[in-house]
Amino acid sequence: MELLNNILEYLGLFFVLLGSIFLFLGALGIYRMPDIYDRLQAGTKASTLGAMSVALGVGLMQPDWLIKLIVIILFIGISNPLSSHALARASYHSGIVPFFKNKIDAYENVVKKEKKKH
Repeated sequence: MELLNNILEYLGLFFVLLGSIFLFLGALGIYRMPDIYDRLQAGTKASTLGAMSVALGVGLMQPDWLIKLIVIILFIGISNPLSSHALARASYHSGIVPFFKNKIDAYENVVKKEKKKH
C-alpha cells in the first residue's frame, strides 16, 4: 500500500510539473504573439492542457479529491475552447483584423450571409 501511495505521489508531482510548464508556455505565448487571434490560440491550448494536468496531478496526490477534480477537468475541457471561440468570433465581428491577413478569408462569406438575413 505504501508503494502505491509513493507511485501516485510521484505521478501526481509529474503531472503538476508538466501542467506548470504548459501554463508558463501559454503565458509566454500570450506575451509573444502579435494579435488577439494568435494570443487566444496560444493561451487556450496551453492553459487548457496545463490546468487539466495540474488538476489531475493534485487528484493523484489526494485520491479523496479525484472524482471532484475529474468533473473540474471535464468542465475545463468544455468551457475553455467554447469561451475562446466566442472571444475570437466577437473580435472578428467588431472588426479586429489579424496581424497577417491572408488573401483568403473563408469566414467573411459566412458573416455577409448572416448580415443579409437580419
